[in-house]
Amino acid sequence: MLILGQGYVGSTFAVGVERIKKGELGYYGIPLKNELQEKVEDIEIVGSYDVDKNKIGKSVYDVVKNYWENHIPESLKNVIVRKGIHLRSLRNLPIEAEGLEDEMTLKEAVEKLVEEWKKSTPDVIINVCTTESFTPFGNKEKLIKAIEDNNKERLTASQVYAYAAALYAKEVGGAAFVNAIPTLIANDPAFVELAKENNLVIFGDDGATGATPLTADILSHLAQRNRYVKDIAQFNIGGNADFLALTDKERNKSKEFTKSSVVKELLGYDAPHYIKPTGFLEPLGDKKFIAMHIEYVSFNGAVDELIINGRINDSPALAGLLVDLARLGKIAVDKKEFGTIYEVNAFYMKNPGPVEKPNIPRIIAYEKMRMWAGLKPKWF
Repeated sequence: MLILGQGYVGSTFAVGVERIKKGELGYYGIPLKNELQEKVEDIEIVGSYDVDKNKIGKSVYDVVKNYWENHIPESLKNVIVRKGIHLRSLRNLPIEAEGLEDEMTLKEAVEKLVEEWKKSTPDVIINVCTTESFTPFGNKEKLIKAIEDNNKERLTASQVYAYAAALYAKEVGGAAFVNAIPTLIANDPAFVELAKENNLVIFGDDGATGATPLTADILSHLAQRNRYVKDIAQFNIGGNADFLALTDKERNKSKEFTKSSVVKELLGYDAPHYIKPTGFLEPLGDKKFIAMHIEYVSFNGAVDELIINGRINDSPALAGLLVDLARLGKIAVDKKEFGTIYEVNAFYMKNPGPVEKPNIPRIIAYEKMRMWAGLKPKWF
């Protein structure tokens, strides 16, 4: 598999997988543990891409030192971080960005990526780039035209990577693209159509970690008991690079959309809500602060409240899901189920594709995902 974005999440994922392979860790934080036919120990990281000038050309082993203070597996010395695509994704951040598009057209950059991937032959490409401001395409003709016209203002890095992944999948007979950030890929018909035609599997969009799946579970609980939710407040404050990026208004709007989409879909009505990442506080680092307040009406007009506070290690929460998604991606490719797969997305993603499908209670999504993966139901 291959990592796009060698930041906190990508580095935590790389270290954790290699430590499991060395027998240093168990499977905590990985929903399917080692139940799948594709084992955690089978995961091999064959490539990494970033646009931070200070990371390009270094080994993942050296880059991980920015995020992990303990022993780093020696195997990560074998993976070198290559230059990717940024398309303004790091604007307003204290990082000097350098991308392929700075020295060539987008079409040439895509061709270069595809050729490099054909040499490393990843089955799965995982996108954990910085949150972007984006506009969906809606149909593949507009997407292809933007690439052909070298329209760097219209496209984001994730959109170009997903397009390149489709061309790569066509060349090698099948691959999977895991979109763990808010940019709509699995929810954009342009990419889903392109994926079906080119032997690409897409999982997305935006990995469901931390407060959002917990909110979804609580709202499902209240809906099942016919309690009327009056209002919801949920926010997160963190100190990593992604939270810094979210201080940009347009990026924050992208994240807010995927976090808020659960309310109406789970309750059946759009309760007044404030659900968004709200701040950056550097001393918090990767361990974000979450807070939640839900007010609801119960029998005989009683009004109850739920108040929840927590501190959650942000990157490990998502990295554990990626261990499953990497293996499920390989299974989907072997099954030739190209396009996007709702049964997987509904459990692992905040905004599960395709666009016409809703969020559903996580316990139901979990069972649907297990059955799709060929595992026995756990609770039903």
